[in-house]
Amino acid sequence: MTDARYDRGMETRRAVLGDAHVDRAEAAKSEFDQPFQDLITASAWGTVWASDAISRRERSMLTLALLAATGNFEEIPMHIRATARTGASREDVMQAFLHVAIYAGVPRANHAIKLAKQTYAEMEAAEK
Repeated sequence: MTDARYDRGMETRRAVLGDAHVDRAEAAKSEFDQPFQDLITASAWGTVWASDAISRRERSMLTLALLAATGNFEEIPMHIRATARTGASREDVMQAFLHVAIYAGVPRANHAIKLAKQTYAEMEAAEK
């Protein structure tokens, strides 16, 4: 797929998630999941994430809160890693998860915080 939204999406995806992550995802792409990958690149990354209506920091916080609130924990580590590029601080992330605790439930926030702590520890270890 090559259209402006897809191209903008791939550029945004790389800026937020990093080249290494996107290169791994692209290498793992198959004929089966190609339509899905094209959809999320053009729509999520090429429209929502590419918008300048709110900052990437704010978008990062919203994404983490929504993932936790809906119980979609699998992508939380990826989006915690992305905070290094979006500008969302650890305090920002904690504030997002505190909102999750109040509005979506303590167990979901607790699990998200556990994942964030593990991911931050991995990030720190990789820096050494």
